[in-house]
Amino acid sequence: MGIFNGFSNDIGIDLGTCNTLVYIRGKGIVANEPSVVAVERGTKKVVAVGEEAKRMLWKTPGDIIAIRPLRDGVIADLETTEKMIRYFIAKVLPRRLFVKPRMVIGVPSCITEVEKRAVEESALKAGAREVEVIEESLAAAIGANIPIHEPAGHMVVDIGGGTSEISVISLNGMVVTNAIRLGGDEFDESIIKYVRQTHNLIIGERTAEELKVNIGNATPDKSIEKMEIKGTDAITGLPRRLEIDSVEVREALQEPINAIIEEIKKTLGETPPELAADIVERGIVMTGGGSLLKGLDTLISNETGVPAFKAEQPLNCVAIGAGMYFEAAQQSQKEKSNYNSINV
Repeated sequence: MGIFNGFSNDIGIDLGTCNTLVYIRGKGIVANEPSVVAVERGTKKVVAVGEEAKRMLWKTPGDIIAIRPLRDGVIADLETTEKMIRYFIAKVLPRRLFVKPRMVIGVPSCITEVEKRAVEESALKAGAREVEVIEESLAAAIGANIPIHEPAGHMVVDIGGGTSEISVISLNGMVVTNAIRLGGDEFDESIIKYVRQTHNLIIGERTAEELKVNIGNATPDKSIEKMEIKGTDAITGLPRRLEIDSVEVREALQEPINAIIEEIKKTLGETPPELAADIVERGIVMTGGGSLLKGLDTLISNETGVPAFKAEQPLNCVAIGAGMYFEAAQQSQKEKSNYNSINV
């Protein structure tokens, strides 16, 4: 294998429910597009992938269907996922490359062995030479430059589109990990549900996401922000406008946010005391798109009594960490053999 390494591209993939990110060692993030594939209804022929396919979501003519092949961080449609991975690899790697890439894919720890094998199979069929499937929070920790090889406790909270994963990592391993199939998608669904129940207005996922990103918050803000949205009146069926404020959005998000905080508290409760002491000192590192919700880090700090802060590139951590995994594993092996030789 060593002979290939000079020519090989190590690719890290964050196969997300909402977005797929691809990282190539030495080049950085080379693709970041929605995990959506548009196919012809009868033939399943791919019409578009990523950004172009997302624009078709809910707006396609009868003969074209836009599919999100991943649900809650796992593969719901194996064939379409394979086509999507193949598309991203073809997009980021030159055709003349004669050595197949090594690929590391970050997946939620709550997926089953069958689902894990489905991810590996998709990547191998899409052109990988070697595939390693690792937990998202381990990848996120590597991508956030956390020294995971140290004999100290580090807590990572990765809030993705379909799952949230809370892990305590020490000496390159997961000491405690809990994952729930709840993430940014549930934030959007909670907003849709609230707007319908409170204002009799039906809105789509895109509008809910805009509300979350623009005026969403987890803790009360000094100023109340407002935003105008458009939707369909649930009673008359006619289009209608509505002004909604940040207080209502916060109320709508309470349930999924509380569920994530409860999971963090549960994980802290399961952490060995020595490692818990390290976490209190070092804080909780937050990654994933959901961590960008305004005030969420403050709320987690207040609720747990442990400092919480966002990683430098929360959206990219899993892809970067996956791409650096082989390097990190090599480094830790080196350190382990140095340690053993000193102690002989």
